[in-house]
This record gives sequence, C-alpha cells and structure tokens, in this order.
Amino acid sequence: MRWFGVNNSNSNMIAISRTVPELRPSSPEHIPELLRQHNTPLVMRGLIKHWPAVQRSASVTEACAYLRQFYQDSTVTVFRADASQKGRYFYNENLSGFNYAQSRERLDSLLDELQQASNTDAPGIYVGSTTIERCLPGFLAHNPLDFGQPEALASIWLGNQSRIAAHYDVPDNLACVVAGTRRFTLFPPEQIANLYIGPLDLTPAGQAISLVDFHHPDEERFPKFKYALEQAMTATLAPGDALFIPSMWWHHVEGLDAFNVLVNYWWRNTPAWMGPPINALLHAMLAIRELPAAQRDAWRAQFEHYVFADQSAQHQHIPESARGVLQALDDNSARQLRSQLLNRLNR
Repeated sequence: MRWFGVNNSNSNMIAISRTVPELRPSSPEHIPELLRQHNTPLVMRGLIKHWPAVQRSASVTEACAYLRQFYQDSTVTVFRADASQKGRYFYNENLSGFNYAQSRERLDSLLDELQQASNTDAPGIYVGSTTIERCLPGFLAHNPLDFGQPEALASIWLGNQSRIAAHYDVPDNLACVVAGTRRFTLFPPEQIANLYIGPLDLTPAGQAISLVDFHHPDEERFPKFKYALEQAMTATLAPGDALFIPSMWWHHVEGLDAFNVLVNYWWRNTPAWMGPPINALLHAMLAIRELPAAQRDAWRAQFEHYVFADQSAQHQHIPESARGVLQALDDNSARQLRSQLLNRLNR
C-alpha cells in the first residue's frame, strides 16, 4: 500500500514539511561553539565550499581525476546492487541476507567505472565509510576542516545513486557533501518504536536499520510510521554544504545524482575509558528482558536510580569515602568496574 503524503514529483520520496535549521558560519573557528549549543541537527551552508575537492566537483571527470592523485593502490569495500534495486541497499525479501554483493576492489578502477556509468539506470555502486587517510592519504591536508575535534575519524563515501535505510550512529557526525546532492531525513532518538527496526545480529553495516521503504511506505505493515513522520526533518545538501547529526539521531540518506561523494567526521565527547553503550544494551537483553513483568519493573527502577537519574544528588547520604563505584567514574574506577563485570561474566 502506498502511504499518504507521498511526493510524486520528487523521486517518490515521502513529503515532509519540516526542514533542518540552517545557518552560514562565518568561519570554521565558530563551529565548536555552534555544536556545543546544539543537540539537534543543524545544516551549515557552504562550510567546505573552499575545498579544492568541492571546486572540482562540477565535472565527474575532474572530480575523479582529483581523487586519483591521492590514491596509492589500497583496496576499498564495495557494495554492488542490480539496477532493479534503484540504489536501495537493503535486505533480501526474507531478511536472511542482503540485496547486494560485497567485494574488495581498487578505488581507481571504481572511479573509471563511475565515470562511465553516468545514467541513473546503471547498476548500483557504493563505497561506504572508508577511512580517508588509508585510501586517499594527503586528501585531508589539501582539504582541511578544523572544527575543534582533532581526534575525529574522517571517512569518505562515494558512488552513484543510493538509498541508505534510516539508522543511527553512536558518535556525533558532521557530514560534508563534496560532489552530487544528498538528501537526509532525520528523526529524534525516541522515534525508534515508530521506525520498525530490523535485526540486531544481521545488519548491512553494523547498525540496526529501519525496515520502512521511504519511497514506498506500507501503511498496513508499518502503521506507526506516520507518527515518526510527524517528528521528521529533512535537509537537501549541495556540494560545499555540511550537516551536523547528533549522536543517536536516526537518519535516512540518499545520494541523488549519478556521482556522489561525501566526507564525514565522527567523534565522541566522552572519556576513552567509557565502554560502548551497545554492550550494556545486549547484556540487559540477556539478563533482564525475559524476567517476569514485576521483576522487569523493579530493574527499571534500579536503572533509573543508578544510571539515568542525576547522580550528583543521588548518593549524598553515603559518606564520600564509602561510595565506591557510585562516585563519578574516572580511568581508575572504570578499570575496577570493568574488572568486577568481567569476573561476574566469567562465573
């Protein structure tokens, strides 16, 4: 069934009226303060328009030639999909596998192929999340962006037309469009229940994804998706534009042109000793999810008390010297807590 509100004039994409707030920062030095002020998405128009890579992006031939000058023989992971998939990288029909093939290939050969596959009916070619310094050493030095996160991981994504299902990332994300046009559809983290998330243990790229086809939503199969749409925002980015995607925000990403390049930066403003939150989620599924309802409610109260409540006032009744792991964690106490956890898991 086709969903109400489908915008037939725009690649069958669902019509969403809310757009991501945007501004034009006067210089990259202002970005750290902007990001501190925002915990919601933000478009920064023209942020990287000065990059040589962006200035060469109007021509596919020139853009590919510019990338080739940094290439030094490494291979990249490539997803290939039949033209019938229309750029959607997804599961197969019974969710036992995927609708694309995956391989390791030379980047220069792929650039040659993308130059020749200039029509929108070509088979899908997609290179996702490849560390720039490994595959294109020197690119970042020639296309710098100092935005206050020197440890950010910079990755490149390129290919022809693509549709990547809604997913979240744990790190904060600054996505910068180098070539082509990108459309993002974003949802707050709490919309997880309305996005119909797929398996946790078989995923296209490590993160669970929404099973809703945003071009052809099925109202009968996904009836609560309409509530997610009420909270959705969209952003369409041209070369030189950037989008800040906060941690845990769901985002559906489309490369709209026959040649698309995006550079993104991931970072976490958390101490290095903190473990991945997904580990706690998986262990909670193992230890709590199948308990009787009354016990689950009791553990919900425990988590609220020890994890989610304001800890600064939660344990004032205990002498500071006796608080142990209830104190604010640091590298040393985190190491002790991890040791306790490992001992318990190994019993």
